[in-house]
Amino acid sequence: MTSMTQLSSSALGKKTVYQDQYDPSLLFPISRSEKRSEIGIGKKLPFQGEDIWFGYELSWLNEKGKPVIALAVFTFPCDSPNIIESKSFKLYLNSFNQTRFNSTDDVQKTLEKDLSKGCGKPATVIFVDRLPQSDFKGISLDTLDIEIDHYQVDPALLKAGEDYVQESVYTNLFKSNCLVTGQPDWASLFIHYQGPHIDHECLLKYLVSYRQHLEFHEQCIERIYMDLMRECKCEKLTVFGKFTRRGGLDINPFRSNFEKPLSHFQTPRQ
Repeated sequence: MTSMTQLSSSALGKKTVYQDQYDPSLLFPISRSEKRSEIGIGKKLPFQGEDIWFGYELSWLNEKGKPVIALAVFTFPCDSPNIIESKSFKLYLNSFNQTRFNSTDDVQKTLEKDLSKGCGKPATVIFVDRLPQSDFKGISLDTLDIEIDHYQVDPALLKAGEDYVQESVYTNLFKSNCLVTGQPDWASLFIHYQGPHIDHECLLKYLVSYRQHLEFHEQCIERIYMDLMRECKCEKLTVFGKFTRRGGLDINPFRSNFEKPLSHFQTPRQ
């Protein structure tokens, strides 16, 4: 399986010829273990959750050659050994464009088989007519009038007080960058926790410190989770990132030690 150190020699981030005939070999799995080891995650995960992808540009041909389009929800368990690199996922989905399938059920089964093999655990695929639009509920950090000068990740920015609280906060100001291409990744982040009160100004400064950081979506969310647990001593914690789409896909990693993923919804920014 591909490690982080092998990415530079891969086809990712390079000019690509797009295939329009079904080709599962286009999928590019990347092991989770190297980055998890870097942030102190061992074999036993300190959270549960999943990576939820919304696919807006999935199409294939029916048995008569007529195009079919679908809005898909792809779900990968967070305890799978691998992530699927997003550009390879887009290339793989494009390979369905001129491929004939006998039924929508055949397409779903093909997707689940290939994605499960790639991530190393059962992945699920459902087709939906639409995604309800909603936004995070809680305290917005974005109205805070603060001065910020850190744009590389610095967990030392986090501070927690003595008061014990349960609260939900969110921000639409999150930005990180693709580890392979350097392209910006924009997201809204939701944090629900119980424990010592996290200073909101410090939290926003910390989240903005990802602005020049190079890491995949799933890795950023897990790094935030681990930093909050370590620096702020949260007893219960959920971190949910809803990234804006690129190439017809958006990624929504959910990590929590006490609650299940929220029902599927699309934020206004997505």
